[in-house]
Amino acid sequence: MAISFTAWSEKIHKVPPEESDDHSKDIYEKFHLFTLCLKTFTYKLMRGDVMLLAGDIGGTKTILALFSSEAGPQEPVVEESFSSASHSRFEVIAKRFMAGADIPIDRAVLGVAGPVVNGRARITNLPWVLEEKKLQKALKIPHVRLINDLEALAHSVTILKPSDLRTINRGKPFSGGAIAVIAPGTGLGESFLTPEGSDSGSRYRAHPSEGGHSDFSPRNPMEYELLRHLHRQFHHVSYERICSGQGIHEIYTFLKKTGRGSEPAWLAKELAAADDPTPVIVNAAVKMIPPCRLCLKTLNVFTSILGAEAGNLALKVMATKGVFLGGGIPPAILPILKNGPFLGAFWNKGRMSDLLSRVPVHVIMNPRAALLGAAAYGLKGQEVARMGS
Repeated sequence: MAISFTAWSEKIHKVPPEESDDHSKDIYEKFHLFTLCLKTFTYKLMRGDVMLLAGDIGGTKTILALFSSEAGPQEPVVEESFSSASHSRFEVIAKRFMAGADIPIDRAVLGVAGPVVNGRARITNLPWVLEEKKLQKALKIPHVRLINDLEALAHSVTILKPSDLRTINRGKPFSGGAIAVIAPGTGLGESFLTPEGSDSGSRYRAHPSEGGHSDFSPRNPMEYELLRHLHRQFHHVSYERICSGQGIHEIYTFLKKTGRGSEPAWLAKELAAADDPTPVIVNAAVKMIPPCRLCLKTLNVFTSILGAEAGNLALKVMATKGVFLGGGIPPAILPILKNGPFLGAFWNKGRMSDLLSRVPVHVIMNPRAALLGAAAYGLKGQEVARMGS
């Protein structure tokens, strides 16, 4: 089990080292060194065979953790979260995390927000470019593998516990079927898993995708109008443009401008003061009693379009084992996903409606799922052999 930080350490870690005064930096560095040395000692007691550095690297935050082959991918030895934007390069974060630990790290698997091509990735919403070979040299780790963050999330599906999930459609899963993963958050990620080997249904291979950038396809007059509204602002309107945090605000603005709802004065004031309007809209729809009608309508449009795209993905990969909703938004709007138009849009596929009604749909509630998936990818036997070649 990962060693938990005290409230004091959490407070210190919220101070961006590069922007703090000298005294704060000194306290930060000394405390950081102390905690890592303590955790190193704990690891030595565990006597794990293989040490893996796993990461979930996003535009907002970066989570790093050490995993041992003995403890497995669900029990990190050490885990820390960093503000991505507060650091000029990923290497700065990684070296700070590794400082003081005298354990040799055998390999690293890093899930990154963005496509990975030939071992190289440019992080979405950050000026970071990561390359496997350069990271191996800079961090002195023999083997480094970069994978797309949705591929990492897909790997977690096979190891998540029942408590990590909420089911919104039980369906009738087919044991040898494929699995689809769709994750609205800062963007819209998509990936899928296919069974492999003779023991079909027990071993899965994850596949990355950039399907969230495919063209948005409206299904009714209101969505056609939404498409025209967005097309006037953007050269290309993808599903990510709508099924994401920014998309929620775009839908809200469209509904307000076209007279489909009135904005209360208190809400206008909160939105004007907010750095990010999306949480304000979500909270007004989910947490307020009664909910703000315009905000609720916004999330109904959002979940309907998300349901339609989730159904598209399920059909394309024949995800008869199930569809998993990841990302930061689904857990926050769980009541609307359960009781709103999501499932109706997911099932509404003409002659394929009966097939999709049997597909289970789950919401991933564990915010560390992508990190655990990266660890599972790095620790499983076939990946060890591949990375060691």
